[in-house]
Amino acid sequence: MDFRTLEIMRQSHPGWRLLAADHAPLVASFLHASFIAPNLRTLARQDLVVRLDDLLHHLRTEHDEGRFPRTAADYLDDWADDAKGWLRKYYPPGQDEPHYDLTPAAEKALEWLDSLKQRQFVGTESRLRTVFDLLRGIVEGSRTDPAERIADLERRRADIDAEIARVRRGDVPVMDATQVKDSFQQVAATARSLLGDFREVEQNFRDLDRAIRERITTWDGAKADLLDDILGRRDHIADSDQGKSFRAFWDFLMSPDRQEELGTLLRAVLALEAVQQMQPDRRLVRIHHDWLAAGEATQATVRRLSEQLRRYLDDQAWYEDRRILHIIRDIEGHALALRGASANDPALGMDMEGDAPDLALPFERPLYTPPFRPNIDDRIEDAEDVDIPSDALHSVFHIDRAALWSHIQEALAGQPQVSLPDLLNEYPLQDGLAELVTYVGLASEDPAAVIDDETPTMLTWTSDDGRVRRATLPQIIFTRQAPDETP
Repeated sequence: MDFRTLEIMRQSHPGWRLLAADHAPLVASFLHASFIAPNLRTLARQDLVVRLDDLLHHLRTEHDEGRFPRTAADYLDDWADDAKGWLRKYYPPGQDEPHYDLTPAAEKALEWLDSLKQRQFVGTESRLRTVFDLLRGIVEGSRTDPAERIADLERRRADIDAEIARVRRGDVPVMDATQVKDSFQQVAATARSLLGDFREVEQNFRDLDRAIRERITTWDGAKADLLDDILGRRDHIADSDQGKSFRAFWDFLMSPDRQEELGTLLRAVLALEAVQQMQPDRRLVRIHHDWLAAGEATQATVRRLSEQLRRYLDDQAWYEDRRILHIIRDIEGHALALRGASANDPALGMDMEGDAPDLALPFERPLYTPPFRPNIDDRIEDAEDVDIPSDALHSVFHIDRAALWSHIQEALAGQPQVSLPDLLNEYPLQDGLAELVTYVGLASEDPAAVIDDETPTMLTWTSDDGRVRRATLPQIIFTRQAPDETP
């Protein structure tokens, strides 16, 4: 509340401008009678023009005829202008008639003016009880020690048991008329202020929606950066204390049991004699329906914000498709313009940034390497007359070449080359020598594999019978190859 802050608020805040306006009594009385007193959320333009026209006619009859020279429609448009900011003019979905809603700043100014009136009954006990109940709820709800929570619940249970015992003895404490009036006054004020809170929450989302539309209109950068900025602002409001409190209130109010309980309590309170003496507003019995309507308006603003993001993405995709079609049509137009040109026409020439020259140097070719020739002994020796088991002839198994090839490709996914011993360390042999021979066959068929006959390699594995097997092979190294060169 320093001088600079108040000076800026006096110049820019709509509520302050309303209080300092020349026709402030007209504006405040009309807005209060049209929106606050009947507890209406929004009004159509024609209805509001008729109301204001009746009020202006009455004031001109009682006062100077030229005191209010403008028409009712002109006054409404002036109050809804950004220079004033007391009404919000908008078009509901599917309607062509504008509607008006009270802005949060104007509502705060009207509440302050209403608080200046001298009240015949000022209740303090109910507010003091509310303070105690809130403080007790904060303390009990923030305790993390289970023993303390249990002690609080036991004290409350003891108080309830003592009250039950007093009622059974005939000692039934009841609130007197003053306490009833005090509490009801507090309930009515809180119920009405909730609608103002809804207006303020909705205004925050509308401000966010306007800022997003401006950003989308003037944005010339990457789409991803814009979406990060937009979604960050939306999450900032949704995850703020105000957004979390609104979601909790909305979830609580949307419960059918809570709505039925609230309606029953309101009807029971309004039926009390002490409350009837205060001549309460009978619209309070359906205040929870007004809360639902106000909350739905806030939710609709959030939905429009999401639809705006979706339309932005659709429009961007349409603009990109249109740009591609425009480029294609330009190419076709140039082709038609050059259709009758000769082959030697300079217009047909085209400058290209070619690749580097493809050089083939003879001395870079590798020397001839003779193929590896195994030494095979084809002599057949006669076996002794012994009983040889024939089970081995029936134990036929199949080596899946595709599975072994996939092992090679998986090993090459994170490195440019892999040797056969390293490959077998990662994928041990399951079928012994037959699987090893299959790996050798795959290497011989793979043009990217390297087989070095001059460097022998010793491989060791354990067979199914537990015996250690060894094999000496040329060094085999698998390297990466093109995707279509699968052996």
